[in-house]
This record gives sequence, C-alpha cells and structure tokens, in this order.
Amino acid sequence: MRLFLLPAFALAILLGNLASPAFAQDEPAKADEKPAKEKPPEKEEEKKPEEKTPVDENGDPVENPFPQRIPAPSLDGGEAWLNTSGEISMKDLRGKVVLLDFWTYCCINCIHVLPDLKYLEKKYDKELVVIGVHSAKFDNEKDTEAIRRAIVRYEIDHPVINDSEMLVWRKFGARSWPTVVLLDPEGNYCGFLSGEGNREILDEVIGKVVKYHKAKGTLDETPVNFTLERDRVKSGPLKFPGKIHADEAGKRLFISDSNHNRIVVTSLDGKLLDVIGSGRIGAKDGSYAEAEFDHPQGMTLAGDTLYVADTENHLLRAVDLKAKTVKTLAGTGLQDRRRTQGGPLLTTPLNSPWDLEVVGETLFIAMAGPHQIWSHEIGSDRIQNYAGSGREDIRDGTLDSGALAQPSGISSDSDGKVLYVADSEGSAIRAVPVDPDAKMTTVVGTHDLPSGRSLFEFGDTDGTGDDVRLQHPLGVVYHDGKVYVADAYNHKIKVVDPKTRKAETWIGDGTAGTRLSPARLHEPAGMAVADGKLFIADTNNHRILTVPLDGDGSTVTEFSIEGLAPPETTRPSEAPVVVGEGGIAAKVQKVAPGETLTIRVKLRYPDDFKLNPEAPVRVRLAAEEQSLIAADELAKSRKATVEGDIATVEIPLTAKSGNATFSLSVGYSYCRGGKSGLCKLHTARWTVPVEIAEGGAEAISLETDLPK
Repeated sequence: MRLFLLPAFALAILLGNLASPAFAQDEPAKADEKPAKEKPPEKEEEKKPEEKTPVDENGDPVENPFPQRIPAPSLDGGEAWLNTSGEISMKDLRGKVVLLDFWTYCCINCIHVLPDLKYLEKKYDKELVVIGVHSAKFDNEKDTEAIRRAIVRYEIDHPVINDSEMLVWRKFGARSWPTVVLLDPEGNYCGFLSGEGNREILDEVIGKVVKYHKAKGTLDETPVNFTLERDRVKSGPLKFPGKIHADEAGKRLFISDSNHNRIVVTSLDGKLLDVIGSGRIGAKDGSYAEAEFDHPQGMTLAGDTLYVADTENHLLRAVDLKAKTVKTLAGTGLQDRRRTQGGPLLTTPLNSPWDLEVVGETLFIAMAGPHQIWSHEIGSDRIQNYAGSGREDIRDGTLDSGALAQPSGISSDSDGKVLYVADSEGSAIRAVPVDPDAKMTTVVGTHDLPSGRSLFEFGDTDGTGDDVRLQHPLGVVYHDGKVYVADAYNHKIKVVDPKTRKAETWIGDGTAGTRLSPARLHEPAGMAVADGKLFIADTNNHRILTVPLDGDGSTVTEFSIEGLAPPETTRPSEAPVVVGEGGIAAKVQKVAPGETLTIRVKLRYPDDFKLNPEAPVRVRLAAEEQSLIAADELAKSRKATVEGDIATVEIPLTAKSGNATFSLSVGYSYCRGGKSGLCKLHTARWTVPVEIAEGGAEAISLETDLPK
C-alpha cells in the first residue's frame, strides 16, 4: 500500500494518528505497478489569493482540508465512455466531490476496491461521484466491448472511461493499479492513494471535504444518475458462468452461475437436476432455496459434499448433496488484509478464494487475493497457507519462497502428486508439488525475471517452456497426461504437455466471438472433463460448450440446459422516485369522471440542460385514505409518456365521483445540453386534493419547481 500526494500536503497529516498505522504497514503483496515512471500533475505557478474561512450552521469556522490544492487536468483522452449516456467534463462535475478510480479489470486488488467504492457511493449519494478510469494492463483489456462486459460482471454503477492509451493515467500521475484520485467540488486535484484497503481513510477525507464545501456553498447535493450497461443486457439462463466441476461417476455437472449467485446442477446430457442458492447476494446458510452466495467460482467434490469457493464473500461453503443444505466451512465473511497464514476454520478470514481441488483428504484452495495456495485437511478445524510467499510474482522455488500471481485455476494430476495452477497475472502455468519438500516450477511462460517483469510478459505464442506466451489464463484441467488451459484473454483453449512443456492452441483463433464452426470464445474461465468431452465455461458469452476430446477441436456444441431460467431476483435498475411528505401544496383539482385519472406535468430544468432521452420519467401516487384508486395501483411506479417537456400518465379509477388527497411524486433526469453523461435527477412532490365531479377538467395539470 503506497501514498502519493502533492509535496505540500499529505492525507496522513490531515488524518493524524488514524492514518499512520495504515500507511506504515509494509504488505508483502502490493498493488500492481506500471514500470514506466509518470509525473504527477504540475503545480501552477500563480499563487492563489487567500480564501475567507467559511463557517458551519453553528457559526464555527471550517478549515479547508486541502488549502494547497491545484486545478485538475481534464478527463479528455479516453477512447470511450461506458456506463453513461455520454462524455463527462470537469464542468459537469462542479459541485461534486469526485473519486477517480484507476483500475484494470484483471487485477484482484482493483476488484477488492469496488466494494469500498460502493460503500462510499451509497453513504455520499448526493455529494460524491465516482468515475472509473480503466487503464489496461493486458492488450485484451483495451477493447471497449471487453470492458463493457467487465462492468456488467462486476456490477459497477458509476461511469468508466476506456483509457486504452493511458492518457488520463499520465495526466493524473498514476503509477500503480489500483489508484484513487480525489478532486474537490471546485475541480481541484487534492491527492491520491494507491493500493486497496483504504475505505476508512477515504471516508474520513471525503467527510471533511463535504463539510468544508457545504459551509462554503460550493457543494451541489443534487442527485445524479447514469445510463448503466447492465440495463441494456437481458439476463439469460446463465450469467457469466465462471467454473465447472464434472462428477463423471454420478453423471452430474456442477456449474457456478456466478452472476446469478447460485450453483446449477445438471446431468451430463443437459437435464436440470437442481439449483443451489436463491440467487440473492448474501452468505445465508440453509436449504438450497434459502442459501445465498456472492459470485461463487470454483468447486470440487468429495463424497457427497460439494465444496464451493464463495469468492466475493471470502468464504468456503460446503454443500451436502444428500440433505440438500449449504453451510459455511471456512472464513469470517471479511476479506483478510493482514496476510494471515492460517488458523481455525471459522475465525480465520480468507481473501478471494477462486478455485478448489481435492487430493486424498486435503482440500487445496487457489487463494487469488494473497497470491497463494491454501490447504485444509478435511475433518480438521484448521486452514492454512500451503504454497506461496505472498509476493505477487512468478518465481520458482520452495513452497514458502516461491511466488505466485493471482492463482485462479487449479487441477491435480491423476497420481495426486502435482497441482497445476493457472497463474493469471503472470500469464503462466505453474506446477505446485503435493510433496511439501519439493519445489514449485513453471511449466510454460516466463518466470524469475528481475523487478517483477514476469508480470508484464504476456502474449499469444505457442511453443515450448519459457518461450510460450499466454494472456491471463483463468482455468486449468488435467486429463490423460495433458493440461487444458482456458487462455482467457486470448479467447482460446490451449493444450500443454507438462513433461515436454509444449503448448499449442486447440480451440479459438484469438478473436472474441460466438460462432461455433470454427469456434470462437469470449474469455473462457473454467473447464471440466467427463463422458469423453471437455466442458468449457465460455464466460462472457454466458454459455457452456462441449467438445470431444478425441477430435481436433473443430466440433464444438453449445450445452443446452432444459428448464433453466434466471432467478427471480434479477431486476433492472430504475431511476428513483421518492414519495415524500409535504412538497408543493396544490389547489383542489376538480376533474371530470371517467375510467382513468389523467395527470399532465410540465417538467422544468435549468436553461443549459435538456431532458435525458434515455431515462424514463416516472410518477408515483400515495395516500393514507382514499376511495378513488385501488391500493395496488397506488403501490406502482409508472412510466410517463413524454412529448416535449410535458409528461403524461393515466391512473385507473375505482369511483365515478368522490374526494381524496394524494401525495404525487414525479422523477426525471436532465443533462447539460442533453449530451453530458452526468445527468441530474429531480423529484418534484405535491400534495394534491382531487375532486371527481361533473363539469371538471379533463386532466390534472401541474408544473414542477425549477431544480436548484
């Protein structure tokens, strides 16, 4: 974890003793660092005039936590904007505290930052805007469509720039993934933090910035909304399936339906047998219908117990396939940030377990977060590190001195003597011995280069040993003397002979796609072997494929699961409409009797703005006592019809005459010039007395207040 700030000011000074322990810790696994040296934004030479100290609501002075800030560079330079309807400028961000999250979607440290950002976005929902700046490490990650799918897979709710040429990265002086930059509501650069685990520090700093700018009158607390990529994607039976485990003896296939937060159980010919998990994100134990997961990945079977790597819960789960129940085997539900070496099962925190393998009576865990392989003797009460120093690198050596880099796939040979590991960040396949006295080695890919250079040696080259180049492999499965590799970012399945160290492409031509003949894949992540076939989790295509093992890889078939549907918990995002108390007190609205109550609302917004055409205008009614509208109709949020700046909605009536008083809310979104990707939300509220009587008007006509 590293701190980078302007020379004149430091977050550690601002936070005093609170920050000191966090920054003093020297963790063995640091953020991925870009080797090229970058300069931070240059400080302007002009001296700013002294500012008058503002006061809070009690009249007490509020000091600026960043008195020596400098104007931030622009956000120009990205190839595309995602999770938003258009580009966002520094002008659009005025009045908001801004966090720029420099990330790359392969990076486990970057993934660990996302829950912290969600927490901050929820806590400071009116004051804070987060913008992801995706500055790619791997070539595949420069592709806008690949980033779009990563945004959906990681359920990101904020805008993201595809900074494919790292132009925004260089403007802001980023040096490593992840890096978070803080900008104040006046568009000034305050500083940045590198690494993960900074939620508390960022929370404290944002709180101080919000307090100061609220007192100064430069904080804009208008809610904002964005056009999210996930709302453009229809959910199918599977959603980003991550891993597969085959039980050939039992003629079953287990599929981690990762973004549906469940495990799907089928026969080897595609009959749906069971669904484990409700689909809700959580960590609840219980029956199949009650149990909850959070983006599960790898699985392995021992007897009648299916072990599951519940990745984003940082847990291991045990599924009793006879009793049809799920219980937590290991972990506390909190991410281990202290590089714990092990301890009792339920009191030892874990860190992104990604894949599992059972050898004899030992459960081995590819623990991606600390770059290690862990182990658990089945039946015991302990779990511990088995291999890997914790340093993120590709280094051969003894189990405690050798280094791994985000292990994401694991499979043992038929003799149970070697664990083959997909070391994704080092683009290598490793051999980890089950004999604790033997040494781990690299089967294919680079290793033991100085200064962590092994992490940046990747590509798509078949061949032998150290000359082979992969690109972020995520899955391995051993079968009949060969190691099949899901070379995810090359969109290929490769075959490796661990004895000769020869690697060759078997399926895929290096281009992402959906066709079956000849096959194209999109970031495959998991595999399993059964019934003479290789089963492939074609993750970004939301499907499972099969291919005969005795063929040349040209016969690829999509594996259809009869009767499988997405969980009912899957719902698209919706712009919020809040029915609040009070609001504008409207005069009595006398309307003519009819089958429906028509409401027309003139929508107002600042002169420099236009309605957001991609966001619906929604209307909601509420009433404690009423006799004109059915109660179930009041519970609904309705999408209004919009022509120009007039929104119209019709509400079914249950009476031809009568009186009632309703709370009416209308929510709409407007953008600067109608083009900006940062669109503001406004909810107008009225208390509306309604009388239905002969001679009344055809509709209720209202006009919103002008947003501030």
